[in-house]
Amino acid sequence: MFQRRFEALAANVEDFIRGKPEVVRLALVCLLAEGHLLIEDVPGVAKTSLAKAIARSVAGAEVKRIQFTPDLLPSDVTGVQVYDQGRSRFEFRQGPVFTHILLGDEINRASPKTQSALLEVMAEGQVTVDGRPVPVPYPFLCIATQNPVEHQGTYALPEAQLDRFMMRISIGYPENLDDEVSILSYGVTRRRPDELKSVMELDDLRLMIRAVRDQRVADNLREYVARLIRATRAHPDVELGVSPRGGIALVTAAQAYALAAGRPYVTADDVKAVAIPVLNHRLLLTPEARIQQRTAASILTDVLAAAPVPTGG
Repeated sequence: MFQRRFEALAANVEDFIRGKPEVVRLALVCLLAEGHLLIEDVPGVAKTSLAKAIARSVAGAEVKRIQFTPDLLPSDVTGVQVYDQGRSRFEFRQGPVFTHILLGDEINRASPKTQSALLEVMAEGQVTVDGRPVPVPYPFLCIATQNPVEHQGTYALPEAQLDRFMMRISIGYPENLDDEVSILSYGVTRRRPDELKSVMELDDLRLMIRAVRDQRVADNLREYVARLIRATRAHPDVELGVSPRGGIALVTAAQAYALAAGRPYVTADDVKAVAIPVLNHRLLLTPEARIQQRTAASILTDVLAAAPVPTGG
């Protein structure tokens, strides 16, 4: 049942996001693992369209969007206390984070103060108002986009903010001519992701998320993941390695990936399949490594190749 629903959801999104099946699957795995997704790529490659296509595929899911700008305030994100003269009291007016799927467009254009407004809700699913926690709807997923090329008028996401995202992925340009032609056809006919039909209900999504939580992970697989993240901390080209939160994210993403493939258990191959998108934004390289133009992905590839693979997991 999980695999059938996953394939229906993936096919619906791929009907609009052409030629990028692996990107779509990773994005959906992130959703079902209750993670937040950062899509980092150049302009015009359907970053926002991917987020919208996922959101429109789930009936009943409330979707809100924030266009991040330098003058955006934290209260514009989380909400604000407003004085009600009729009742002679302050009332909390919810911000756009009170939704199931939040689309944060160009998140690195907001000031660090505004970016930090997302820290609590992304980690704990709540907003603190006058010392009182107010939960956001369940499930809550933040899909944010940013442009890694243009730096004028942007503020780089701090490590604490990056660590809140389960995955960082890129879409890239179309790989073959047929996909490029299809994309041009959609543009000419003004087809939009909002026109996609939903293929599942919000309750179905909740059931799939619960199934991921219940997915079996053998002890030797947990040890394998622990060895991987510890290896990143000991790597000579890494100044700051993967945190325990990163290790939890890796296991959870592997659980969703395994279920999407129709397996009731997690294997080392599932871990390897999601390791780079889950961990690549969690590494801080040394200055020497950056001078040598090493990347987090290449270091993770080395770590995965060197780690002994458990058997029977």
